[in-house]
Amino acid sequence: MLRSVVPVYLEVGAKRVFACALPWPGWCRVARNDDEALRSLAAYAPRYERVAKQAGIRFAVGSVTTFDVVERVKGSATTDFGAPGSPARADDDTVTAREAQRIARLVDAAWAVFDDVMGVAPKSLRKGPRGGGRDRDAMIEHVLDAEAMYAKKLGVRVAAPRYSDSKALGAERTAITDVLRSARAGTPVAERGWPPRYAARRIAWHVLDHAWECEDRSR
Repeated sequence: MLRSVVPVYLEVGAKRVFACALPWPGWCRVARNDDEALRSLAAYAPRYERVAKQAGIRFAVGSVTTFDVVERVKGSATTDFGAPGSPARADDDTVTAREAQRIARLVDAAWAVFDDVMGVAPKSLRKGPRGGGRDRDAMIEHVLDAEAMYAKKLGVRVAAPRYSDSKALGAERTAITDVLRSARAGTPVAERGWPPRYAARRIAWHVLDHAWECEDRSR
């Protein structure tokens, strides 16, 4: 039985806790407490493996996963709203050229998974238990609007592209990954911006969170 140890940090808010795998941008899950968040993170390992495979990166997470909680970060209203809103101390570390390439590839892969999911999803998605939830096209628009805001945190200023405009969409994504690939310092690359590792984590998390939601609500 393959065993693996994955370093994670917990972002602890008043109502919610995020567990985020430090080496894997986008592999973050939220729950009501530490244990539930870690269990959810483990449960999503098979889904994240698709991202790593798309990136051409070996995902050595076995059937028994042990998480090494290396840091606890104080959360905020963003955490309790449902988004990972606080960088880890490790995000301040210098970024090597190899790591920067790896991060950019995983963010690219998250977009590829999102596109694959949206390409086969029905236009109308199953509603939540209270009758809520965006349909496919509204979900896509929401992700693109958020991504344009996230891009500014990396110094990339573009209007949110239409999903049907592959040229504009590709240009925005390339601009984002170009910044991630060239990052060497752990400090933000833009004024009032985000550290590159955190930016990659937040962007990939948002893309994958909605891709996985869309998959679940397509069934």
